[in-house]
Amino acid sequence: MIFFLFFLFQKDLGFFAFSSSTSIIRQEQKCKKTSSKKIVSVVSPQKKPRPSATGSVVLTFFSSIVWDREKIVVIPDHYIFTNDERAHRNVDIAREFCVEQDIKYFYDIQDRSNFRANPDYKGVCHVALAQEGHCRPGEVLFGTDSHTTSAGAFGQFATGVGNTDAAFILGTGKILLKASIIGEISMSGATYKTMEFAGTTIESLSMEERMTLCNMVVEAGGKNGIVAADKTTYKYLEDKTSVPYEPVFSDDNARQVLFLAKYRFDVSKMEPLVAKPHSPDNRALARECNNVKIDRVYIGSCTGGKTEDFMAAAKVFLAGGKTVKVPTFLVPATQKVWMDLYTLEVPGSGGKTCSKIFEEAGCDPPASPSCAACMGGPRDTYGRLNEPQVCVSTTNRNFPGRMGHLEGQIYLASPYTAAASALTGFVTDPRKFL
Repeated sequence: MIFFLFFLFQKDLGFFAFSSSTSIIRQEQKCKKTSSKKIVSVVSPQKKPRPSATGSVVLTFFSSIVWDREKIVVIPDHYIFTNDERAHRNVDIAREFCVEQDIKYFYDIQDRSNFRANPDYKGVCHVALAQEGHCRPGEVLFGTDSHTTSAGAFGQFATGVGNTDAAFILGTGKILLKASIIGEISMSGATYKTMEFAGTTIESLSMEERMTLCNMVVEAGGKNGIVAADKTTYKYLEDKTSVPYEPVFSDDNARQVLFLAKYRFDVSKMEPLVAKPHSPDNRALARECNNVKIDRVYIGSCTGGKTEDFMAAAKVFLAGGKTVKVPTFLVPATQKVWMDLYTLEVPGSGGKTCSKIFEEAGCDPPASPSCAACMGGPRDTYGRLNEPQVCVSTTNRNFPGRMGHLEGQIYLASPYTAAASALTGFVTDPRKFL
């Protein structure tokens, strides 16, 4: 995959939903900005070990005129900083399409030798969408990339579609969809169901933390995840969008009658976890894996490459007061995140930035913002597992070959756990340093 396409509806909702049990929703606490619902759709790459682009497939064979050039967003992010000409061609196809169709929002990159020379280039789409104001409460977002669910953090219905659906939306602005409601949690228990997160802990989370939570619901098979919009959401959006929006919320009847299951968690009793190879639900306490020797650490992706993720890692490195024992790769999700690492001071550091702390800890310098090794990619992709090594990663999947080598061992973890593990060379509970 190389890029994403987004389709937005401003007036009539070209959306058809069918369900045997339709959830009831209500509108409340209307924002000062209001309008009817919109649709956003995303096209992203197929999950293959060789460079391929679902987006380029759709655009190559799409011979009609898009229904609205101002309601499409194209974002290159996978397989960007590589010498693979097939990957470059994918971006070329996107560029040609956007020029031909006069697409308003195309975040292009042409100079790969220096990402900063491309002011329009953003980086990982799921984070860039939020930063550029394309995620708004009460809207609907579709995409062929499964982690489109990240946008649920904004009170937005966000889920994935395939090539056919993407092309259909591109030309008509409509899609046929079966509505879903909340389901149990496991690798398959939430299949085609919505997972809604609520409670005092959820309300206390920042937008980036909510994005991480919703990002991972697809690993439970979920159709989408959602956090109700609130003052935190509205504050985040103040300087990011002028487009009117109107939040929607599940009502009391939906919670009491239509939800399939409810789960309550006491977060005060939770401990740092990891997901052992080769599945995101193969969970274990980090402290129980302290005998697992690792070869490298990778901090990045739409899941763990946001500004707050790197701040968390920096706090561990600062508290540890020593250098890393294994190569530690840092991949900011977007240009903005990259800049934050060099400009924002880490609280309690005496004025140091993340980049300074990482340098003192012996990490690799922050790389060019992209998806990088999260999905493997060409052999020269930064951070890719080219050998059967053990890696602690803040990415979202650890299936065989996901980050490159088929025999690679990937332990999914939080930025805190990843940083702590880098300091010891073993899977490590971050409370050892905090």
